Amino acid sequence: MAKSPASKRSPVPAKGTPRNASRSAPKGPAKGGRPAGLFTWIAVSLVVVIVVALVIIKVTSGSPTPSGSSNFQATSPTIVSELSHVPASVFNTVGVTSPVAQVVAPLPLKNQPALMATSTSGTTLPEVFYLGAEFCPYCAAERWPTIIALSRFGTFSGLGDMSSSSSDFLGTPSFTFVKTKYTSKYLVFKSVEASSNVFDTKTNFWVPLQKVTTSEEALVKKYQSSKYISGWTSQDNGSIPFITLDNKYLVAGAQFTPSTLANQSRSDIAAGLSNATSPITQAIVSAANEWTAALCVVTQGQPANVCTSAGVAAAKKAMGIK
Repeated sequence: MAKSPASKRSPVPAKGTPRNASRSAPKGPAKGGRPAGLFTWIAVSLVVVIVVALVIIKVTSGSPTPSGSSNFQATSPTIVSELSHVPASVFNTVGVTSPVAQVVAPLPLKNQPALMATSTSGTTLPEVFYLGAEFCPYCAAERWPTIIALSRFGTFSGLGDMSSSSSDFLGTPSFTFVKTKYTSKYLVFKSVEASSNVFDTKTNFWVPLQKVTTSEEALVKKYQSSKYISGWTSQDNGSIPFITLDNKYLVAGAQFTPSTLANQSRSDIAAGLSNATSPITQAIVSAANEWTAALCVVTQGQPANVCTSAGVAAAKKAMGIK
């Protein structure tokens, strides 16, 4: 059963969680199977209650520079369809039930100014802002429920196949937003993939992709603080993934550990989204239902058929949304 972030979210990254994105390149698995190099992740076997680990990156402001990933490959229409057309029966059957993988709900914000943006049609709508990177396994895991939930309110195009760094969780199968466009009459989705999953030995860092704007940098700096995230410290600043849903909810880290997707192919995970008894599907769909419940607050209950569905109702109850 998914729990509220207040009771189940790790207040701070555990010992050994990365603090500085300028460390050396990954060198491959160390003895004992733990990844070595740029980032060392929390050993999943030691986690009794899920620790939602975060990746630390250096956020550089400036004008957007969507240079694209050097190894971009468009996601197949079949997988896009499986992501965007999860059966309603699966959403409703799963609800927030995830017996194998602990799922953490978005964090509520109170009395914050709305985050608004202009859509492609010229309409001012609530904005969902995402900051991540292609090398990051926690970003990779979180993109699954992000895409599925947002697809209930609009349409994605330009999704690309991407796996996180192979030095962490053996590479988590996912997608990239680097060339993505999103169309919706309810929301605007803006994304920044700060770095690729390609390591540049000359610069000793991941190949940069997109930059945050000055206003986006200010947004991240404001909400990545102990004022809004319990137990947060200054050392956690710059953590990814970071997502704000109209400044009404935050996703600070992945909702479930990337190990949930271990030893699975992208196509198998996507195809399994029609199976409500799959533990992987249960984790992803539970997270997506919680995403959807938060988005329904943002959209004031629209579309009604989504926001009043049984799966979303279960998520609202678990999250304390009335």
